[in-house]
Amino acid sequence: MIRKRKSRRQLSRRTLSPRLPIRRLFNHPEPLVSIIIPVMNEKTTLPAVLYQASRVHPNSEVIVVANGSTDGTAEIAAKWGARLIRFDEPLGHDVGRRVGAEVAKGEVLLFIDGDMVIPAKELRPFVKATLAGVDVALNGYSGPVEKQEAHPVVLAKYVLNAILSRSDLKGASMTAVPHALSRRCLQTVGSAALEVPPLAYAMAVSRGLNVQAVHTVPVGKLNPVRVRQQASKRKGDPLTTLVAGDHLEALHWLVMEHGARGGFSDLGRQRGRVRG
Repeated sequence: MIRKRKSRRQLSRRTLSPRLPIRRLFNHPEPLVSIIIPVMNEKTTLPAVLYQASRVHPNSEVIVVANGSTDGTAEIAAKWGARLIRFDEPLGHDVGRRVGAEVAKGEVLLFIDGDMVIPAKELRPFVKATLAGVDVALNGYSGPVEKQEAHPVVLAKYVLNAILSRSDLKGASMTAVPHALSRRCLQTVGSAALEVPPLAYAMAVSRGLNVQAVHTVPVGKLNPVRVRQQASKRKGDPLTTLVAGDHLEALHWLVMEHGARGGFSDLGRQRGRVRG
């Protein structure tokens, strides 16, 4: 069952060229790489995003999951020749990624967003690493860590990595794009887990898949979140609570999978000797 998740606000409207001419995409009939782009009202940035996607790998397909769009975004994707999946209602980025993953044909699944233009040269390392055997190729971006008080999302990512005994990954997470998955990873964690990125991530690490931070794209700079910050000052940040809840789901799964302490030792405590 596909869950409807609260959509992220559009984070950035950066474009390389707002008048970029249409360049028809070629979707290979037997693609090695599937590039998955969930979008909602991204007509301003989508042409540049598709242009960069078209330059990532010669044997690829581009899948656009248009959900809740009312500004012609889906029509733009269709004109460019992307594999288009449409939903009238908003699904949110994460559910859109699941939808795209379920129809993807490639051995490598590369996830990007429709509101963030990332040059193809910054995307290729994720594909290259996955083709070389990495199952989860993460963006090494850890978020802002120079502040005295850590942002709750950054803190949650660090904590989850510590609990997974992957402190070496710092704040890297499937919550951030771009990232790529192998077909083996998708089969191991299941497409439904992609709706909650930290959960899928915890499952991948816990089940022994090869998870690496392979390249760093400073999405925090690409994505100034001005609108969200303004909203945060007014009435709180719904994205923060969403991501925090996602990490709690991941922790709950670890407890259910590995016991009350998530697989961590209780050392010499003799709790059973105490009678109430």
